[in-house]
Amino acid sequence: MKIHLDTIGCRLNQAEIEQMAQQFRAEGHTLVSEPSMADLVVINTCAVTTEAAADSRQKIRQAARAGAGEIVVTGCWSSLQPAQAAALPNVGRVIPNERKDHLVTEILGLPAEHFDLEPLARQALPGLRQRTRAFIKVQDGCDNACTFCITTVARGAGRSRPIPAVLTDIRAALAGGTQEVVLTGVHLGSWGHDFGQNLPTLIRAILNETEIPRLRLSSLEPWDLNEAFFSLWENPRLLPHLHLPLQSGSPTVLKRMLRKTTPQSFRQLVQAARAAIPGVAITTDVIVGFPGESEQEFRETLDFVREIEFAGGHVFTYSSRPGTPAARMKNHLSGEIKKTRSAELRSLFNALSQTYRRQFVGQTVEVLWEATSELDDWGWKMEGLTGNYIRISAHAPSPRWNMVDQVRITSLTEDGLEGEIITPC
Repeated sequence: MKIHLDTIGCRLNQAEIEQMAQQFRAEGHTLVSEPSMADLVVINTCAVTTEAAADSRQKIRQAARAGAGEIVVTGCWSSLQPAQAAALPNVGRVIPNERKDHLVTEILGLPAEHFDLEPLARQALPGLRQRTRAFIKVQDGCDNACTFCITTVARGAGRSRPIPAVLTDIRAALAGGTQEVVLTGVHLGSWGHDFGQNLPTLIRAILNETEIPRLRLSSLEPWDLNEAFFSLWENPRLLPHLHLPLQSGSPTVLKRMLRKTTPQSFRQLVQAARAAIPGVAITTDVIVGFPGESEQEFRETLDFVREIEFAGGHVFTYSSRPGTPAARMKNHLSGEIKKTRSAELRSLFNALSQTYRRQFVGQTVEVLWEATSELDDWGWKMEGLTGNYIRISAHAPSPRWNMVDQVRITSLTEDGLEGEIITPC
């Protein structure tokens, strides 16, 4: 059977779709790059914003128009709106998040324990998501109660995967040639809390028991970390990038969000990270236009973001999600106010990102190449990432996908840096 896999949203969704790909391949099925070529399409949906939900529906409709035989829908949006998902064209079944880990066995009519056997070496998915990095799911669900978040409703309570299962997935990725693993979860920092362990235990096990060259952590809630956590970066294979969601720089907005942090504690955490990890990139998420956000509270966020000097950040315009406490709050802001504030904050993040990247011009960095975009008079145009998550472009005489090179940075670009390959690492 020919199968097309697609996903919307977070790195956890990407990790899950890669696991499905491995399992379908293990049973002899072929992965294809376009829904028009597929007998079966699986779409992993997202509901974090109204835009993500709309994108999920659009993906399903596009697959149907392309002529996909049967469409199986899973993920957060379809778990929250199963009837709507089932009513879309060519959708044969909707598999909720609580059964997602067994999606492949359910579709193929196999025992749930079937894939606890021999792992299969990872291969990059065909199509646009041909990544070199392997996204490994280590945790799911969340026990926090942030008032804006629908993901806790869609994903359920926090639960961790045991170390042996994570190591098995990483070794399979290594067998497939992976140079970098990214640990993912809804609430990654809570890993192990359900069986008396903690995230540093998992990280040490991975570094001690595998030979993965590059290990990256996805988003970490600031209240899960302390100064001792940063001693893990004594191992250079743990990459110097921390994504710490702030959501607001205003203490009063943070209280309404029920975030377990304050600007002061966040500031102290960043100072500790920078003292322990030279050159660390600290990026963040900020929600603009939360219900009741005053002009003064928004200015507090701008001032705090400017003070912290993030290496970059994602700006999310507040999106009311039915079923969340924030949706029932008073004083929702107009679309025009949210649009204006989002533009101002994005402009600030862009300036801060350029300032952070500018310091690397003239330096030599290691780059893992993720894409070969075109062949021109200068050679193959390569794009990849440094350990501190800066996007680098350079030319090479031959494609160097999934290879690591030393690159001398020559100039700043609109969204990254440009350089010259010196020598393979």
